[in-house]
Amino acid sequence: MTRPPSSGSKRRNRLVAHWDRQAGRAVNESWAASSRSWICSRAVGRVLDVCIGDGGNLPHYPVDIEVTGIDFSPGMIQAAGQRARRLGRSIDLTVADIENLPFADGWFDTVIATFALCCVPDERVALTEMNRVLKPGGNLLLADTVISTSPVLRVVERLADLVTVPLEGHYQMRRPWPIVESLGLTIIASQQEHHRLIERLHAIKPDSSTD
Repeated sequence: MTRPPSSGSKRRNRLVAHWDRQAGRAVNESWAASSRSWICSRAVGRVLDVCIGDGGNLPHYPVDIEVTGIDFSPGMIQAAGQRARRLGRSIDLTVADIENLPFADGWFDTVIATFALCCVPDERVALTEMNRVLKPGGNLLLADTVISTSPVLRVVERLADLVTVPLEGHYQMRRPWPIVESLGLTIIASQQEHHRLIERLHAIKPDSSTD
């Protein structure tokens, strides 16, 4: 099911679409496949895929889970719907803002963001919203390009930020890990690649009922 788009910033809509067509597509083809497989294989139950883009995660999900996808760009929602139909996969798609998710508290068993938090205006707000809609005991699964452990690569990232942030809203030097921990989630698994240019996280939201 695809719901009608909500109102929002036209500029941000263009930036999201541009990211997915250009830099995002390059990442998908060269780096992202193993990260998507690692992330999606850990998904259980009712799943929210934020900033779903053109549906790059869809081939990697187990067949027995229920997936909802959101993206700020109507064009990306349309592309994700087309991919889902080609795969014979049922998916609920909604045009929505990751910083203002239209779902009730604790609605999803798993919330996923792959190569998304590097291109949202405020990653803390986005992660706070993702945590809000996640059930206690649920899984937060993230994969992204982040600030590198290599001093040389950090210089390259810093220079790239001077161009990609104002033009595309794409940040090279973020890292979700400390924000995830500050929100009270427990990181139970992680992987890093290419001097931590890519980092994958599996975190669990605390469940007070099990104490």
